[in-house]
Amino acid sequence: MAEWVWEARARTGEVRKGVMDADSADAVQNRLKSQNLNPVKVRKKTAPLQLPALGSPVDQKELVVFIRQFATMIDAGLPLVQCLDILSAQGTNRRFNAILKDIKNTVEQGATFSDALKRHPKVFDELFVNLIAAGEMGGILDTILNRLAVYIEKAVKLKRQVRGALVYPIAVFCIAVGVMAVMLIYVIPTFENMFADMGGEASLPPLTQVVITLSHLAVDNLPLMIGAFALVFFAITGSYRIRQGKLFWHWVMLHFPAIGPVMRKIAVARFTRTLGTLLSSGVPILDALSVVERAAGNMIIERALAYTSDKISAGATMADPLAETKAFPGMVVQMIGVGEETGALDQMLNKIADFYEEEVDVAVAGLTSLMEPIMMVGIGGMVGFILIAMYLPIFDIAGMAGEH
Repeated sequence: MAEWVWEARARTGEVRKGVMDADSADAVQNRLKSQNLNPVKVRKKTAPLQLPALGSPVDQKELVVFIRQFATMIDAGLPLVQCLDILSAQGTNRRFNAILKDIKNTVEQGATFSDALKRHPKVFDELFVNLIAAGEMGGILDTILNRLAVYIEKAVKLKRQVRGALVYPIAVFCIAVGVMAVMLIYVIPTFENMFADMGGEASLPPLTQVVITLSHLAVDNLPLMIGAFALVFFAITGSYRIRQGKLFWHWVMLHFPAIGPVMRKIAVARFTRTLGTLLSSGVPILDALSVVERAAGNMIIERALAYTSDKISAGATMADPLAETKAFPGMVVQMIGVGEETGALDQMLNKIADFYEEEVDVAVAGLTSLMEPIMMVGIGGMVGFILIAMYLPIFDIAGMAGEH
C-alpha cells in the first residue's frame, strides 16, 4: 500500500484535503465517493525530505528555543500551520527551516502534527513524537511543549555530565601515554648516547639500566606497539557493535570503580525524568516504558525495563519487577512503589529525577576533584622516576670527579 494525497469537494461545496493509505488512485476515489465526496485531485505522496548530513541538523539549544516559541504561539491562540510558517521564515538554520516547511506542508495535506514530525526522526525522536501525540489528543499541546523544553534542557545537562565523568580521565590517560612515549623514544636515547660518550655505559646504576631497556623495547618495537594499540582499539569498537559485546561494556561502565556509581546515578536520573515526563503528559505506562526502554542509553537498564514491562502486562505492579532486576537502587524502587500506591507515580518520578540530578552534580564534581590529584601524581611520578634514573649516573660521575 502507498500513501495518497487527495482533494475532494463535499456536497456543500466545501473543499477538503487529506492523506489516505490505498493500493491505487482508483481505490482512493472509490472510498471518497462512498463518503459522499467528489474527488478533485489524487496524487501519490512524495517521499520525506532527505538530508545528506549525518546526525541531527539541529542543535539542542536551537530546538529548545523553537519549542518555547512554538508553545507561546499556540498558547496565544495562533493556528498550528501559521505558527510553523512564522517559525520556518525567521530561523537562521536553513536546514531546520526546510524541515519546518515540510512539516507545515504535511499538516496542510491533512496529517496530524505528530505524524508530520515522524518524517524527520533525526530531529524529533520517538519520545518527542509520543509527547506531541499525547498533547494533541488531550488538547494541551502548549503544556506538552513547555515540558519538552524543560526535559531537553535537563537531558543536555546530563549529557555534559556524562562527558565530564568520562572524557577527563580518558584525556589525562592519553596525555600520560603520550608523555611516556616521548620520554622513552626521544629523551632516553639522548641520555644513553651521552653516557656512551662519557665511557660510563657499562657501570650504569640498575635503575638507569631498567629505563634504558624499556626505551630499547619501545624504539625497537614501535610499529608492533602501534599495531597492538590499533588492534585493541578496533577490537573494543567492534565488540561494542555486537549486542553481547555492548552488553558487556555497559555492565563494565556501571561497575567500574569510581565511575560506575556516577554512571548509575545518571541512568536513574534519565530513566525517571523521561518516564515521569511521559506519564504526566498522559502517555499510557506500557507505551511510556517502551519509549524509555529504547532511550535508556544502557543495555542493562534497557533489559530491566523490558522485563518490568512484561511483568506489568501480566498484571504486576511496577516496583516489584524493578526490584527483581536489581538494576536500580532500593530507595528508587521503594519511592516508585509509594508513588503507585498513592496514584502520583509521575510526580514521584520527577522528584526522584530532581534528587538524582543533584546527586550527579555532586558526584561528577567529586570524581573530577578525586581524579585530578591522582592523575597529576601518576604522571609526575612516572616522569620523576625516569628523570631520577637518568640523572643518577651524572651524580655518580660528578662525585667521582670531586674525589679526584
